[in-house]
Amino acid sequence: MEFSEVVRRRRMVRNYTDEPVSEDAIDRIAAAALRGPSAGYSQGVRLIVVTDEATRRRIAELADEPAYIANGLGPWISIAPVHLVVCVRADDYHERYNEPDKRRPGDPEMDWPVPYWWVDAGAALMLALLATVDEGLAAGLVGFHSVPELKTALGIPDDVSPIGVVTIGHPAPDRRSGSLARGPKPRAETVRREHW
Repeated sequence: MEFSEVVRRRRMVRNYTDEPVSEDAIDRIAAAALRGPSAGYSQGVRLIVVTDEATRRRIAELADEPAYIANGLGPWISIAPVHLVVCVRADDYHERYNEPDKRRPGDPEMDWPVPYWWVDAGAALMLALLATVDEGLAAGLVGFHSVPELKTALGIPDDVSPIGVVTIGHPAPDRRSGSLARGPKPRAETVRREHW
């Protein structure tokens, strides 16, 4: 599929068939996600692939899928056959930028005005979403407010932070988000040239 077509088709899907996703497709999606930029080649992004049904149901509970269903919407987190949990370890960046090729002896560690671990994790997340479309599959994103419980459920170490869960599967008909009725902001408001 052409890149422009992948970008055009990318959307957040919240309904999946029960058809399994091939291991090869999962591996290609994970590999694509890890091709994202990495400040100083720190390689702090970590992925957890979850296909176990009970674990996916637990993730759905932690994301409060029951409240989503109570609002008249269908389950989508629990029925997605694959969850790709995107995580990042900030210490990889601190450690990398304390190596001799990044820091002169006696210099303090940089103050990280932009914490690039979040930037790299977001890039990995987007690559996972695009790679999923390229595989002919669909994806959605689950944000978490109960991060400590998610870390416990998946055995994520204290020094690793999950940023979200990408649900992956074969698309089923779903209701498009009501938020889309707002329409896109005018391009002149979101893209400027040369200065603000």
